[in-house]
Amino acid sequence: MESDQEDEVPNVNFVPSLLFVKRGVAKANPDKVTLTPAELARIINETREDLEEEGAEGMDTSDDEENEDSERSLAERAGRLAAMNADGTGEGTDEYNFDSYEQETGTTGLHLSTVAVIDPTENIQDDEDSDAEDEIIKPTDNLILVGHVQNESASMEVYIYNEEEGSLYIHHDFLLPSPPLCIEWLSFDAGSDKPGNMCAIGCMEPIITIWDLDIQDSLEPVCKLGSKGSRKKNLPKLGHTDAVLDISWNHHLQHILASGSVDQTVILWDLEEGTPHTTIRDFGEKVQTLAFHPKRAETLLVGSCDGKVKVFDCRSTTDDSSSYKMWDLGGEVERVCWDHFNQNCFVASTNDGKMHYIDSRQDERPLWSKEAHEKEVTGLVLSAHVKGMLSTASADGSLKVWDIDEQDARMVYQKNPKIGVIQCLGECDESPFTLALGGDLKTKNFCVVNLLDNDIGKLRPLTSQPFVTCELIVILCFTVSNVFKSRHVANVSDSSCEPPTEEMEEATIEDE
Repeated sequence: MESDQEDEVPNVNFVPSLLFVKRGVAKANPDKVTLTPAELARIINETREDLEEEGAEGMDTSDDEENEDSERSLAERAGRLAAMNADGTGEGTDEYNFDSYEQETGTTGLHLSTVAVIDPTENIQDDEDSDAEDEIIKPTDNLILVGHVQNESASMEVYIYNEEEGSLYIHHDFLLPSPPLCIEWLSFDAGSDKPGNMCAIGCMEPIITIWDLDIQDSLEPVCKLGSKGSRKKNLPKLGHTDAVLDISWNHHLQHILASGSVDQTVILWDLEEGTPHTTIRDFGEKVQTLAFHPKRAETLLVGSCDGKVKVFDCRSTTDDSSSYKMWDLGGEVERVCWDHFNQNCFVASTNDGKMHYIDSRQDERPLWSKEAHEKEVTGLVLSAHVKGMLSTASADGSLKVWDIDEQDARMVYQKNPKIGVIQCLGECDESPFTLALGGDLKTKNFCVVNLLDNDIGKLRPLTSQPFVTCELIVILCFTVSNVFKSRHVANVSDSSCEPPTEEMEEATIEDE
């Protein structure tokens, strides 16, 4: 009998954010978390308390009998787990009768002998070896962090992508409290003196969560930036007060993380302390995108929905005053990115389908503006390894590749990857001609595109997850190759960008 559930298409199914992680930073065998009953009870109790407090603040509790029953059940479950951990024996608390599981008797309605006859001399291989191999993260693997929203659940899925093997599959995932709007990778681990493999996630909630990608099956992040506050616990609110729309990590001052929010602020976080160091309030609308300069640690580029894009000097920026240059682009600023080959220039896209190339030394108009798409430009990647290669994606469903310089932008390629409204776009660091896109089509919302590969059958999905596919798209590969391949530099230090200034290399967050 066919299952109707397998063919059911979710009402909501989209990818709002994604990010490539460079090769070689992940553990070959990520650690797996095993929670003790006490730890699980703590998590359940904390979740229950958060639900109770949110319900008290935002809902009429007299109309929430179902929520009350759920909270009561959680409390009872947590109590049983805590009691089992306290006596150390677990006697009388085997709720699901695990002890007698293997001793249970009974006859199933169907036996293997009634279905097939097995030749005992035949050597039958199972999938265990293949599954075990897929669990190992190789030095040639990229991780792709994919924010996924399906109906009422939100998660971040950690994909393995291997360009040589042509493989793409989900390795593990993290459950999230609300839709993940932005993802940023960072190596700074406040609890260790060694580089980590971490990611920061901004959600519809004001709290930024930081996860260790080398830990599987984790139910909670290693760190939270911000707090909603608690009347019961007498805890003040800390950090943002609304959804976090974008995050940028400072690669040179690695204990600094910048975040922009619907609450019309940018916060510079001190990751060593886990607290805000500076809050910038120079915005008339929600802050939608931001990016630290790739070489100048003190420079932060910010775009907001009031149509303004600003370049801040963080050395002279405090809670009360700030130093910045500003350009008015007319439409809401969707995405921004720096030009790694021209340290003074950046690109910004807007909700009217335009993109603008700006020289930060000039206070007047952009060097050029271009009508790139019919709708808002939601994806913007200016390659750090291929000079002048700009990739854009839009809510109009199209992906475009441009050849840009200080004078103009010339479209090299246009394609509809058929994933609905495109929400996000990312570039592989080691293979800049490989892009990943996330959309909102219910039956296909994620794909990986290789701009140079014309072998459609090479890359195949290796996941049984529904509604997630991988597709190699032939993008006039000869044109893309002819225009850009000779410009590819393996190390971005070969470009014309200058190294970070000496004063910023020696700076701390207090110098800001």
